[in-house]
Amino acid sequence: MAHETTTPATVPAQAGDPTRIHNIGYRSYDGPRLGRAYGRRSLFVQSLRGAYGLGRSAKSKVLPMLLFAVMCLPAAIIVAVAIFIKAKELAVGYTEYALYLQPVIGLYIASQAPQSVSRDLRFRTVTLYFSRPIERSDYVLAKLGAMASAMFVLTAAPLLVLYAGSLLAKLDFIDQTKGFAQGLVSVALLSLLFAGIGLVIAALTPRRGFGVAAVIGVLTISYAAVSTIQAIAYEQGNRDMVGWFGLFSPITLIDGVQTKFLGANSGFVGGYGPPGTLAGLVYLAVVLGLIAGSYALLMRRYRKVGL
Repeated sequence: MAHETTTPATVPAQAGDPTRIHNIGYRSYDGPRLGRAYGRRSLFVQSLRGAYGLGRSAKSKVLPMLLFAVMCLPAAIIVAVAIFIKAKELAVGYTEYALYLQPVIGLYIASQAPQSVSRDLRFRTVTLYFSRPIERSDYVLAKLGAMASAMFVLTAAPLLVLYAGSLLAKLDFIDQTKGFAQGLVSVALLSLLFAGIGLVIAALTPRRGFGVAAVIGVLTISYAAVSTIQAIAYEQGNRDMVGWFGLFSPITLIDGVQTKFLGANSGFVGGYGPPGTLAGLVYLAVVLGLIAGSYALLMRRYRKVGL
């Protein structure tokens, strides 16, 4: 991105005139013009670093780094136990790990999504971004990509710990590699879905506190409501409805997709996942639709912001 620079042009003093007049003018920028791609990349990197407090105050680093450590600690313990007792398999599967740690994941997206976008709205700095050679689509892509990448780092790092530990424990290489790959696909979908939902909610208000509460509320209430309804359906013997009700919560959506397509064990009550291949395809379509819909809603939101 190019900037105009100012240079003082000195007007020679007249004979006998003790004063000197400085004319502050503008000089054309002759350097490289880096353009939209550079601006989009810079915003992505800045937002990704900010999601872990890098480049910010020490206080801003505490919560994201603490949550990252909390995500990785159980994986390290599982690996240590597996090596010590010479286990035949890991206590927790790669696709199951994120489901068990979902409260930590929810807290992370609730704390960092508003940090990513709410401050720009509150302090009206969005206008400054759009004064540069980037478009609204660049801003949205950079923010969404950065938050999804931050989520992927959070959820994939413990899987890497599990995989490295499984190799140290001399577990079957092919089985562990397959499970690790399936886990990465699962958390990639989870990262995109949670990042999209979190940013859409956070972008609705310039108040970070409201954004944090709203994200926690949506993720927590939806999961609690779905789990309760699934339990009722299970008690009444309606097993198919247990699977269909999972469509109404982000974390159960991911559970359903990985159950049907990634060989995971279902975390639904009674262990009943989506009933049949058609239900699995519906789960996948809803996940992809929510990701695309989140991008569309963010684009619509930022058409009304800035100018």
